[in-house]
Parts: sequence; structure tokens; C-alpha cells
Amino acid sequence: MKVILNDDVKHVGEMGDVKNVAMGYFRNYLFPRGLAVPCTDEALAYFETKKEEIEARKEQKRKDSASLKEKLEGLEVKLEMPAGSNGKLFGAVTSVTVMNFYAQNGFEIERKKIEIPGSSIKTVGHFTAKVHLYEGSFAEVKISVTGQVSEETKKLEAKKAAAEKKAAEEAPAEEKAE
Repeated sequence: MKVILNDDVKHVGEMGDVKNVAMGYFRNYLFPRGLAVPCTDEALAYFETKKEEIEARKEQKRKDSASLKEKLEGLEVKLEMPAGSNGKLFGAVTSVTVMNFYAQNGFEIERKKIEIPGSSIKTVGHFTAKVHLYEGSFAEVKISVTGQVSEETKKLEAKKAAAEKKAAEEAPAEEKAE
């Protein structure tokens, strides 16, 4: 069924777009909420009169997206995560971790719009991720992950190294005894 959207609808389109949707989706969701109207000659004429307003709104979204891109690219995501001495993280840096970092810094970005290469970061280092903005534009953001080795981890690794050293010393002694 052809409809004209009254408002922006996630995963469908923006205000003024003519879209094909399922009859049940229109009847049960879009129409009762006032998000869409059937595509008729009268509705098309009405939206034609509002075309300048809709275009101005889209242009404002483009400008906001451009300024957000500059701000995001200027801010490096610095995360300190628990890690072993070999640089491997206990856990991973995911889009949710990056989203939380931005939320703490005053940016509201959806988790689904953050694209991390390999879907997660599992080692210490510097990485680049993409944040999808309006109409296919995106910001390339830098992520810097540093390791935070806890005292418990240091003690466990020291015990493990001592046990390996002791085992290595005992092995040649056993060979001589035979």
C-alpha cells in the first residue's frame, strides 16, 4: 500500500516520503499514531505545499550532521580497560562501550550507528571506528584503548611465572637422575 509519511519513521523514511508498506503495518501502526496517510491526490497536493518546509528541515539535519561530524572527529575516545600484561583485554570494547563514552561527554548516539571493525576490540591499541550520521555520511572516530593491570592479575602472573621456572629447573634434574 502506498502511503505518505507525516513524520520521520525509523527504518521506513522521513516526513513527506512516499513509501510502499504492508496494509497491516499501515492500518495497525502508522495510521493510528498519525505517522502516515494513504497516498491520494489530495494528500500529494497537501505535501506539495509543505515541500519547502520539509526541505528546510532536511537541510537543517544535514547541517547538524556536519557539525556533529566535526565534534566527533575532534574527540578521541580514550578507554581504560582491565587487561593482562600481554595486552589482551578481559572483555571487549563494543559499540555499547563507545556509546556510553559519548553519553558521558554529552553526545546522544545510538549503539546501532557505531561500527567497530570486527564488531569488537579485544586488545590494547589505537583503532578507528565509523559513526553513521544523516543520509549516508559518517564520522571516522579514533579509539585509544589502554590496559589496566590489576594487582591480583600481577600476583597471579608472578605465581605462574615462578611455577614455570621451578618446573623448568626440576626437569633437567630428573633427566640426570635417570
